[in-house]
Amino acid sequence: MNYQNNFNPSISDTNIFNEIKKEKESIGYYNLVHQDTSSFKEYAKTVKQTNIVVIGIGGSTLGTYAIYKFLKHSKPLSKKLFFLETTDPIDILSKISKIDLEDTLFVVISKSGTTIETVSIFKYIHSLVKCDKNNTLVITENDSKLNEYAQKNDIKTFEIPKNVGGRFSVFSAVGLLPLAIVGIDIDELLLGAKVIHDSFFNKEEQYKRILKKARFFVENRSVMNINVLFSYSSRLEGFNKWYIQLWGESLGKVDVYNTRQGLTPIGIIGPIDQHSFLQLIVEGTRDKKVTVVKVNDFHNALTIPHVKLEGLEELDYIDGLEFSKLINMQADATIESINNLKDIPCDVITLDGVCESSVSSLMYEYELLTSVCAKFMYINAYDQPGVESGKIILKNKFKKK
Repeated sequence: MNYQNNFNPSISDTNIFNEIKKEKESIGYYNLVHQDTSSFKEYAKTVKQTNIVVIGIGGSTLGTYAIYKFLKHSKPLSKKLFFLETTDPIDILSKISKIDLEDTLFVVISKSGTTIETVSIFKYIHSLVKCDKNNTLVITENDSKLNEYAQKNDIKTFEIPKNVGGRFSVFSAVGLLPLAIVGIDIDELLLGAKVIHDSFFNKEEQYKRILKKARFFVENRSVMNINVLFSYSSRLEGFNKWYIQLWGESLGKVDVYNTRQGLTPIGIIGPIDQHSFLQLIVEGTRDKKVTVVKVNDFHNALTIPHVKLEGLEELDYIDGLEFSKLINMQADATIESINNLKDIPCDVITLDGVCESSVSSLMYEYELLTSVCAKFMYINAYDQPGVESGKIILKNKFKKK
């Protein structure tokens, strides 16, 4: 990572680390890497349906979608995974029109069990096809109204632990169960996350990297409040969406001194957004920090063919080049152009390849980074009073009808 200034630390890395270790005793996501996955895998073997439809919103779907999006074209998956996660009627009808509802398992996910958007979509599905123990699975808290509904109807349930927040729940049943059902190796997912966990808590490479990065982000937030995640693979589009929720909902808070805090997340895809946003980064206001995510090995040998195009002979030097090589050259050119400016912080994360452990290690690292940033900012990363107020207003609107 490139640094522009030196700062006198207001709180030591040791103090932050000790607070994280203490928090680990009560915040559940940290320890999900150690869980037994046998119940998920056993249930997955019993699923006969070809289509798996996850009904949920926000933290109930974004993490699962991120992993599925990253892996689905590189793994021999046995089933198809769909997400109903918006109340947009056009989106609902468009997706349902492509699915054989008689050959579908509906996975209803809501931590609280009373999420209006999720229940609304489930009600609509229920009007189209009978949802019962044969085609429905519920993932929720054990004492939720949704769990009560499932028990009354003999529908199989899996628990979301109370101490695991929705946006940190991807390595719980919320993410692991749907992914196991479609054929993704969830043990490899946890292994990738565990490597990051162990490195951090053993004060090895990840400890140094995450503490250094978080400190820089927080101590520069008054000048550079925007954090740009520049992902050089379309497979990471889902990860970008997950990151935006994780970062925004966890770090946009009022701190213990009653001061408003936040680090604004932006997720873009290279090379799709390369020209438009790179222009803004290079010549725009110096209020951005950039992280570039690359994939070292796409496991794909698609090559630019030796095709002669009249009038474009000067570009024949690209013939024979693998597209994976081209996209990484584009990423390197972007990184170099930013670094040449000397006044825009830019760090690079390189994933080994397109596999379970690569995406899970990236996601767990960002969960840890979020928690550490929150400690530096003196805020609670795990509540969401701003979101809750919107939910209350929405429910009150219904009461006034």
